[in-house]
Amino acid sequence: MTSHYKEVYAHWRRDPDSFWREAAREIDWIKPPQQIFDPKAGVYGRWFPDATCNTCYNAIDRHVKAGRGDQRAVVYDSPVTNTIREYTYTQLQREVETLAAVIRDLGVQKGDRVIVYMPMIPEALFAMLACARIGAIHSVVFGGFAAKELATRIEDAKPKLIMAASCGIEPGRVVAYKPLLDQAIDLSASKPAHVLMLQRPMGEATMQAPRDVDWAQAVEAAAKAGKKADCVELAATDPLYILYTSGTTGIPKGVVRDNGGHMVALKWTMSNLYGIKPGEAFWAASDVGWVVGHSYIVYAPLLHGGTTIVYEGKPIGTPDAGAFWRVISQHKIAALFTAPTALRAIKKEDSRAEHLKRYDISCMRTLFLAGERADPDTVHWAENILNKPVVDHWWQTETGWAIVGNPVGLGLLPVKHGSPTVPMPGYDVQIVDEGAKPVPTGQMGSIVVKLPLPPGCLPTLWQNDKRMQESYLDDFPGYYKTADAGFVDEDGYLYIMGRTDDIINVAGHRLSTGGMEEVLASHPDVAECAVIGIKDALKGEQPCGFVVLKAGVTKPHAQIEKEIVALVREKIGPVAAFKIAVCVDRLPKTRSGKILRATMKKIADHDPWTMPATIDDPAILDEIAGALKEHGV
Repeated sequence: MTSHYKEVYAHWRRDPDSFWREAAREIDWIKPPQQIFDPKAGVYGRWFPDATCNTCYNAIDRHVKAGRGDQRAVVYDSPVTNTIREYTYTQLQREVETLAAVIRDLGVQKGDRVIVYMPMIPEALFAMLACARIGAIHSVVFGGFAAKELATRIEDAKPKLIMAASCGIEPGRVVAYKPLLDQAIDLSASKPAHVLMLQRPMGEATMQAPRDVDWAQAVEAAAKAGKKADCVELAATDPLYILYTSGTTGIPKGVVRDNGGHMVALKWTMSNLYGIKPGEAFWAASDVGWVVGHSYIVYAPLLHGGTTIVYEGKPIGTPDAGAFWRVISQHKIAALFTAPTALRAIKKEDSRAEHLKRYDISCMRTLFLAGERADPDTVHWAENILNKPVVDHWWQTETGWAIVGNPVGLGLLPVKHGSPTVPMPGYDVQIVDEGAKPVPTGQMGSIVVKLPLPPGCLPTLWQNDKRMQESYLDDFPGYYKTADAGFVDEDGYLYIMGRTDDIINVAGHRLSTGGMEEVLASHPDVAECAVIGIKDALKGEQPCGFVVLKAGVTKPHAQIEKEIVALVREKIGPVAAFKIAVCVDRLPKTRSGKILRATMKKIADHDPWTMPATIDDPAILDEIAGALKEHGV
């Protein structure tokens, strides 16, 4: 198929208003937009400022009205509880309108905030959609998040209600949420009027009347009484949700998402970027606590009239490294979207893809990767075992959808390993130096996006325009700062080499840790790796590489470390001054799979550090410290 990308991108460049007006026709508006963009509103302008709409109506009700009520909307697949449940659009509507009536009767109104603190279960989606239905602003906090971190979010959002589950299920253990939630409420100066608690039989919570309300009982009573909440009319610019992302000061930043622009952008991506047709199943193997979960588990597939998958499990260990292939085969999934770290985990356990042979995944057309840099070695491996396009794309919590990608729906562009391909319509991506001046093709610099940001991106931070300006717009006037570094090649393909703080300065040479990681990952015994810059009295910084080996490797660690040092010297040159390679059993990661490089660097530099709130397993940091000590660091 010939790609129409160039014409589509050129159309947006030539006439952004006309481009987004056309995209907006895919949404059912209560009052359609007359003005597409108001450059005078908000921090940098606002999209569809005179329109009104309802996101829940577009995600559910309109499909039922169009006669598609019997189609699968949500599939819940939980290997940890051995449960599979399906909901049609009609069933989803019933669940959401009843739950919305319950939360309305608990005093929640348009503009009130509701914190959702839940595991990967359908009720988490129902909660978010019920808030959207009545115009309440939801803020999802990862289930099981530490009490102190949850407290800072309660303090900032000031929710009237918290919707929670009693526990989460991890392989081999039950994580009680209620004690963490109770502690967080005690720590916070802001107290919710109510907690709506979903009791899970694997770990029931102790309730505190009158604040705590039993979810199942309240929903049952509302259903018996025939209570339903209708969709409320909202301004397109009204907030749909707040999603907290960690700030450099330690105070989380509340990324705001509006209703109108968010729907327009996400709906556009489903067919044009992901190549998905209404009615098809799309699986984002993420968590509703992250932006990928918001955009591509909850909202985009449902806005598009597709089927979304809610998976309560892991890529490995639930029960084995064939889990993803089983889900794809069983639920007839057209496209999988996951993080490279999930693939690396599968590759480490099953490098020859023996588990894959047990399943028919012919229904799947494309594998999408995002969330961190997709190293070419992992991409090659996935292409070889799947014999399908493996498409990297790049975006951020702040943008809500892809800044750069390979638009499958417009016709796949040639894949270049190591690059997420080209900017999507709406994004004028540029590479600049410290003075915001463009740098030549092929030269590394800061990646910025020319303002205004497209629909779907954050208009501001929750009740903090000043911090929005300082965090994203002040450093490069007229541009949004991505805080990523990279370069553009002669074909306009973008290469992201790491966060700007992952560019290390070795004796005056600016070197990318991402480039070094690429070399480390190419070693045949390496499953995954991370490179950090550590303090060096002579050179300023020196690189240090951590590698996790593939299952079954018996070669001595010292020999592999020696080979890795030689490999970097050969591929990058002596300028990298790469002398420290450390074999470790595992790398410290967030629960979404991002490697905690900044914390590793602090440990290596013997600087003070605090336990990251999102860490998956705190014990790994002690292992890293021990390994560094053994290597004399």
